[in-house]
Amino acid sequence: MGTLGVEPESGRGWDELVRLREETDAPEGCKVELIEGTVTVSPTPANSHNSVAQRVQRQLYTVIPEDWGVYQTLAVAIPSRLGMFIPDLVVAPEAALDEPGHYIPAAAALLVVEITSKSNANHDRIEKLHGYATAGVPWYLLLDGCHSGLATATLYGQPRSAMYRVLDTVKYGEGLHIPAPFDLTIDTGAFPAG
Repeated sequence: MGTLGVEPESGRGWDELVRLREETDAPEGCKVELIEGTVTVSPTPANSHNSVAQRVQRQLYTVIPEDWGVYQTLAVAIPSRLGMFIPDLVVAPEAALDEPGHYIPAAAALLVVEITSKSNANHDRIEKLHGYATAGVPWYLLLDGCHSGLATATLYGQPRSAMYRVLDTVKYGEGLHIPAPFDLTIDTGAFPAG
């Protein structure tokens, strides 16, 4: 199953798009996101995808303060780009989840992690990259095992004008350092490609 997109009628406002997303009848476990105003349904991730998420999550919990969390199904909203993304991992203060609802503002996230799948790799590489930068998310970690022949981990930071600066890119098997407040070197050695 690939990604299924549903184009909204032009002129729909943010609140109507959020309602449309929430009312989308998708199979359990699928991600229902808004990507540049389009409702997008992605299938349940593969086991290898979940394995990478779990390994990164475990490493992050060793360095974050007790009042921060690492979330796997937390939606982050970027209304200015008509976006509601569900990153593979979000690091945010627990207090960010105190508001009622089904999402947090993306600006409340400290780090987002996206793990590419063949069906959504370009969303992670392009639309989400610009969306997270627009929202001012300080760190974006893209784990891209879908490039033909070369799986890479890229850390983006210093968001400005909907763009990030590439801080580091490594091939799977090498360590990638995320600076303070994390000060963590992610071990990509056990990540499966694709």
